[in-house]
Amino acid sequence: MAGTMWKAVVAGGAALVFTGVAAMPAGAAEGGVSFSRVSVNGGKPIVIGVKERVEVPAAFRMTTTLRYNYGPMVFPYRGTIERPETLWNAIEGSDCKVVDRAKGVCDFEEWLYIDPRDLDFGNEDAGTWRTAARVFLPGDSQDIDDVNLPVRVQRATRLTVDASPEPVAMGRTITVSGRLTRANWDTHTYQGYAGRSVSLQFKPAGASSYRTVKTTTSGATGSLRTTVKATGPGTWRWTYYGNSTSGASTSGGDHVATRPRSMHSALPRVMHTV
Repeated sequence: MAGTMWKAVVAGGAALVFTGVAAMPAGAAEGGVSFSRVSVNGGKPIVIGVKERVEVPAAFRMTTTLRYNYGPMVFPYRGTIERPETLWNAIEGSDCKVVDRAKGVCDFEEWLYIDPRDLDFGNEDAGTWRTAARVFLPGDSQDIDDVNLPVRVQRATRLTVDASPEPVAMGRTITVSGRLTRANWDTHTYQGYAGRSVSLQFKPAGASSYRTVKTTTSGATGSLRTTVKATGPGTWRWTYYGNSTSGASTSGGDHVATRPRSMHSALPRVMHTV
């Protein structure tokens, strides 16, 4: 994206005026405001699909004895702090929760919204962003700071699974297939994600957790296919752990029952001659 992305809609965040403190004069250099305890999405990557607007929770502390008009906020940005390229459609902020009135310390909560259907949003927006904090002051002034917090933005992935035959004789071969797809923000569709290492996992009947049995690489259309031996009844699934631009995902589980191997098939074949 080039330039500043999307128009802002800032709600809430009513300014708390500390009595007896003069406003910053118009045109004054930024300063007199500090931000701390910044959290965006609980420290987790922001994973975005192709249609659903994503709500990203944030929280921060602002310390200032200056009056301010509105908009204490934090948000992902790229470029320079003076002319940031931003990543949000709308921001809603809470009112100040006073921590120390004499020192002008307030805690805020925030909800940042990102819509992948926006025309300016595309695949190039996946990756690591920085975090800015900003407040608008009287007289067309503002204080904007880089708070030294990287935020990872990822394209969502999806996985399917199919294990067969069902049921299967003990010791026989099970074929597990599936497909890995990834959100394409340019076309607003999920497309095959090739060349990715994906883990096949198994949870035996009665167990509480999965274990990784083997890994395989997705094909040209994101296809997955491998074989294993049936050692008992249980559930099979695929897991992809993601990368810097793509989110992690896990398929649903496909349960496969087993039956004893027939005695007839287990016995060696005897040739009779006359």
